[in-house]
Amino acid sequence: MTPVSRRDLAVVAVGLAVASWLVVRSAYGDLPPLRWWLPVPLALLAVAEALAARTLRTRLAVLREARRDARRGRPAAAAPVRPGDVRPVEPMLVARAAVLAQASAYVGAAFVGVWAGVLLHVVPALDRLDAASGDAVTAGIGVLASAALTAAALWLEHVCRVPPAEDDGPAGGVRA
Repeated sequence: MTPVSRRDLAVVAVGLAVASWLVVRSAYGDLPPLRWWLPVPLALLAVAEALAARTLRTRLAVLREARRDARRGRPAAAAPVRPGDVRPVEPMLVARAAVLAQASAYVGAAFVGVWAGVLLHVVPALDRLDAASGDAVTAGIGVLASAALTAAALWLEHVCRVPPAEDDGPAGGVRA
């Protein structure tokens, strides 16, 4: 697997921002009200992926350190953690987390674009339309939640990368 291209995420976000701005501009009066809680699932997914990234990073770091110490032949007293003491990380778990991270990065970028398009329409209309103020708050929360999802997904993807071997160069792709 190759890492997610930041440029691709930017293209998705900008393209959908323009598209959603055009749709909202033409059909704003016919849209249902935008409630503040609509982007909350994106924020919850961002928190879940950030917690997964933190947990997985810690587990992989401890496991790698224990393996490194075992290869170097350090005595058990010098090594605070032995390889048998570390709960192993299933390779398929890491592969699934990497796939989830890549999919979530694109979903987050897409929703950043959609909410930004809504925001681009409602902010200039704040003084003209009564509903625009509530919709601007919802769109602002949506942009923040979507950006948080994208950031958490990119962090999780980074955690899932295979580190380069000590004798290799700067190689290292996403674990698959």
